[in-house]
Amino acid sequence: MIPDPNFGWTSTVGEVVLGATRAEGGTRSRTYRIGGCTTLPFMEKGTPSPSPLIAFEICDDPRYWSAIVNEFCGDIVHDPGAWAKTAETTYGADLVRLCLTSTKQRDFSDILSLGKTVETVLASTTLPLIIEGSNEPKIDSEVFLKCGETGQGERLLLGTAEAGRYRSIAAAALAYNHSIIAQSPIDINLAKQLNILLSEIGVQKDHIVIDPYTGALGYGFEYSYSAMERIRFSALKGDADLAMPMICAPSDSLTIKEVREADADVRNAIAVEWELATSLAAAVAGAEIICVRHPDTVKRLKAAFTGLKTRSGV
Repeated sequence: MIPDPNFGWTSTVGEVVLGATRAEGGTRSRTYRIGGCTTLPFMEKGTPSPSPLIAFEICDDPRYWSAIVNEFCGDIVHDPGAWAKTAETTYGADLVRLCLTSTKQRDFSDILSLGKTVETVLASTTLPLIIEGSNEPKIDSEVFLKCGETGQGERLLLGTAEAGRYRSIAAAALAYNHSIIAQSPIDINLAKQLNILLSEIGVQKDHIVIDPYTGALGYGFEYSYSAMERIRFSALKGDADLAMPMICAPSDSLTIKEVREADADVRNAIAVEWELATSLAAAVAGAEIICVRHPDTVKRLKAAFTGLKTRSGV
């Protein structure tokens, strides 16, 4: 039994709806309503969020992706549609997060191709979709508007808004009724400030998901964990400007030295363990969505969430 920690929590984290079924004007097989908790996950007291959702990350240009994942997944990494379908039918993901890594190319300008990629992924999977858009501020507006238009009616989650670049993504979200990932660099005050900025230009609080930024375990995650807890504690104590669900992406775990320089015969296992440990800690701190890249991490995480819920009696 987990003791009742009387933290003086009296408020509820706001909810954000992701995905739209055909009855709701979209084509997804399910809709997720994240948030709505009055406590941290896996605790007996209060109303927790549902088990954290697991988003599997794919990309449209694997040259800018983890070599470990590319090797493990094989040729499928060159086909975003097939990769997205596999994430749903084989890996067991709850959502798909499409990262438009092709925009990392120098002087990228093929906006039309991005729309076609989004169309392909939407047609290949029935899961709600997260899109990580432009990596280049100069083309933000075109990229986000194209993604927003292509996914109109699907209630996408678009990323990423930052303090220095949030107006373009906000414009696309407002125009096509999508939600936004608001990312700040491991700082509760900066997270709150960005949420206020988004609200001031018309983005409703129920369309904002907080990304406090996630470093890998042993490489800054301790600071991420602290920021996440402070954000969640503040929300539960009544701070409406921080009362949004959280998303975390521990993908940096696949680039750290211990993984990158591991012997070939154990590299995959170490990559999964590191991504798993970072993801579990993020979930315990309050993240409603965990984004991972290694297929084996998905099943391990789901089993871990089930075990934590059973132990806590949730």
